[in-house]
Amino acid sequence: MAKETDGASPPPRGRGLAPSSVSGERAARDRRASGVTDAALPTAALADALRQPGTVLLDGPLPDADTRRAGAWLFADPRDEIRAETLADVPGALHALDAALADGFAVAGWLAYEAGYAFEPERFGSVETAGPLAWFGVYESPVAVAESELRAALPAPSGISGLEAGWTEAAYHEAIGRVRAHIREGDVYQINLTWPFRFTADDPLALYAALRARQPTAYGAWVRGGGQDVLSLSPELFFRIEGGTITARPMKGTAPRGETSAEDDRLAAALAADEKNRAENLMIVDLLRNDVGRIAREGSVRVPRLFETERYPTVTQMTSTVRADLRGGVTLADALRALFPCGSVTGAPKLRAMEIIRQLETGSRGVYCGAVGYALPREGGGLGDAAFNVPIRTAVVRDGEGRYDVGSGVVWDSEAASEWAECWLKASVLTGLAR
Repeated sequence: MAKETDGASPPPRGRGLAPSSVSGERAARDRRASGVTDAALPTAALADALRQPGTVLLDGPLPDADTRRAGAWLFADPRDEIRAETLADVPGALHALDAALADGFAVAGWLAYEAGYAFEPERFGSVETAGPLAWFGVYESPVAVAESELRAALPAPSGISGLEAGWTEAAYHEAIGRVRAHIREGDVYQINLTWPFRFTADDPLALYAALRARQPTAYGAWVRGGGQDVLSLSPELFFRIEGGTITARPMKGTAPRGETSAEDDRLAAALAADEKNRAENLMIVDLLRNDVGRIAREGSVRVPRLFETERYPTVTQMTSTVRADLRGGVTLADALRALFPCGSVTGAPKLRAMEIIRQLETGSRGVYCGAVGYALPREGGGLGDAAFNVPIRTAVVRDGEGRYDVGSGVVWDSEAASEWAECWLKASVLTGLAR
């Protein structure tokens, strides 16, 4: 695969789970065409809506030197909800998503990582999770919320208490050794190994406000649905469908930020040139090319950007971009069956990696490493535009008890101490709020 772009860039601008930062008549026209409501909500009404069951808030793109943050989309007061409690429920839930879009309604919500087991029932059998395997609201249309309106409506930021790491370093080193044994035997090339932190949160929405301020990202989300709150500060786009084109942006490769601009540039350049990180990234790019190819027009899959670096407040990440033209008639269910879960959070080959992950990790992942996002109907019904993140850097809170998972891609030449340090670096956005 030829490398078409290789370099450093800031986090993606002009894209997010919510709309891009276009202005004036074009912005209004684009929103009207997709059924998005422009009417501003009073601060008190928005603050109340954010706390209601069935609410989904999807962040807009990050600002750059020329634009303000575009704000977010608010999906509130669902007319119905779609849930999957068991693996047997997942196919029906996906069909219900397609049916809602065909009827001209928008859908927004999440899939738990383990929902992917439903696509290979003979391989994975049953599963136990703390919550549903899928939850989506069905909505008339989203409301565009300006960044200033959202900031005014969010509560004062607050932190967490009772923070505990779910794994010891010794247990993590042992798991890395088992991954290496599988690689040595030829079972897999890479495993994305993850583990949890647990904590207590008095007010999940106030915690979301704190996390959002500490690590603004283009693919963040707040979801109050399925009996739990999802607080996602994800920097990773799973896939976007727009105008018949699908784009995926797998993220694999991490480095710390520097103390100075010069050190920051040096660390980013070292990440971009690092053979181990490039190899990890390329494995997942190839996996995503194959997955996207299942729903793409023949010969249309391409990689316009490879090994880019993006800088966030606590880390620099390596990303690549896979793009293709969709075949005619592809539905949201088709896209999810072809792509889910994202290969960047499994490893390669995907199905064998998922089997090994299930053996090594203690408990289910839940929403973490699943997908959070929305789909809008096209004119006349059916799948229009859609976007989903990969919910990494994501906390889930149920009845005041929270979980925040971290992980990294493990290959043959991975060093356990370095991978452990990378996990703690990724957790720093949360651990910095412990009191």
